Amino acid sequence: MSDETLHLTVLGCATPYPSADNPCSGYLVSYGGTHVWVDAGSGTLGPLQRHVRLNELDAIWISHLHADHSADLLTAYYGALYADIRLTAPIPLYGPPGIADRLAGFLTNTAARSPVESAFAVTELHDGHQAAVGPLRLTSRAVSHGIPAFAVRVETAGAEAGATGASLVYSGDTAPCPSLTELAQGCDVLLCEAESAQAPVESDRVHHTPEDTGDTAAAAGAGRLIVTHVGRFLTPTQAVARAAARFDGPVEYATPGATFSIG
Repeated sequence: MSDETLHLTVLGCATPYPSADNPCSGYLVSYGGTHVWVDAGSGTLGPLQRHVRLNELDAIWISHLHADHSADLLTAYYGALYADIRLTAPIPLYGPPGIADRLAGFLTNTAARSPVESAFAVTELHDGHQAAVGPLRLTSRAVSHGIPAFAVRVETAGAEAGATGASLVYSGDTAPCPSLTELAQGCDVLLCEAESAQAPVESDRVHHTPEDTGDTAAAAGAGRLIVTHVGRFLTPTQAVARAAARFDGPVEYATPGATFSIG
């Protein structure tokens, strides 16, 4: 994508493991010549390459360190350093605290620590973290998932000041929480998970139900809702219908391979 429209491409959205035709969570956000890989779940590196190579990425942003959101960083590491990719500099990687050591713990096979930082220029996220990636502004908020986890708001130039621009908010994995609703205020598109068929009764909540997804979109005043990360005990059609019962705006499913234009 080389035009000046914000695009969201769904690389995959399966949970907690990939299906034959749907990798785990991963998205490509593109604006002009700027490309951000948002979550790198199992199987997403393959479809990513239909659009960009690793050395054409401007950044990678990881919501949390569950494998269905981060495992393909391991194969990306090998691709970046030991194959046909030639990096001019490490790829900027934004992720939860401890992400570099977690990667190194898996990748290290000798007494010498694997050179994770040769592939990735790691920045650890914190609540309220902001980063400029080319003309895009990324704002991260801590959310409620039982482990360090983040949602992100991606804005084009001008959107954060209320001028002409486009804004996308991605929930990552989280229970309904004020920080996600605040982050998503007035966004053009909310890409929100709907993993749980029902809210748990005897354990802490760590995901949205479809009704929660619709409620979060409504409370935030989102322009449009894209339902993603639908759990194994729901169909996408069920999840969309249940979310739409709680949100008056357009509701769609994050179909693997689909590209959405924003703004």
